[in-house]
Amino acid sequence: MTASGELFAFAGVMALGQFSPGPDMILLTRTALKSGARAGVEMALGIACGLAIHATIAVGGLALAFDRLPVLRKIMGWAAAGYLLWLAYRIFREVFVIWYSGGKTEAGGEISARRPFLRGLCCNLLNPKAAIFLAAMSAPFLRGERPDSWALAIWCIIVGQGCVLWSLWACLLQWQPLKRGYERAVKWLDLAFALVLAALAVRLIIG
Repeated sequence: MTASGELFAFAGVMALGQFSPGPDMILLTRTALKSGARAGVEMALGIACGLAIHATIAVGGLALAFDRLPVLRKIMGWAAAGYLLWLAYRIFREVFVIWYSGGKTEAGGEISARRPFLRGLCCNLLNPKAAIFLAAMSAPFLRGERPDSWALAIWCIIVGQGCVLWSLWACLLQWQPLKRGYERAVKWLDLAFALVLAALAVRLIIG
């Protein structure tokens, strides 16, 4: 396979991996539906910045630290679980405020429109599985004799796809029939988002 063919193959593998269900996907979907394209794109850029750091670790071969220092992986896993539980709690709180206030949200209770970039960054950065996944996916494409710019090309594909694909997803979620469906069932869908985030946190805790 030619060098360009290998890069296209890597891009295809990464595109599938980017959209596998996980905390980033759940949080971005809920934010884009509730707060609009701008908040969704800001969160997508935050996720992409987290991917940039994870990609640097993966391409640099430093992901072995998680194997050599399992305590580090465990600490990051607990930190990620705590963050996801906090997000789930805030969404639960919003749902019950809406439920008991007849549809009115409490001032300051809405988290979707507040600091979406930072929440996207933290959600991705605290997930140790992101670095491990990227290391596993990029390792076969980094073996053997490669041009000096090869590692940079792999890094650019990871980060570039994170920016473009996640932002595109946030924009596609603005499709009006989809938005109207979300608005009609907002309490139940937000409750489902919160439960999924809590379940992902429990999964991190139990390993």
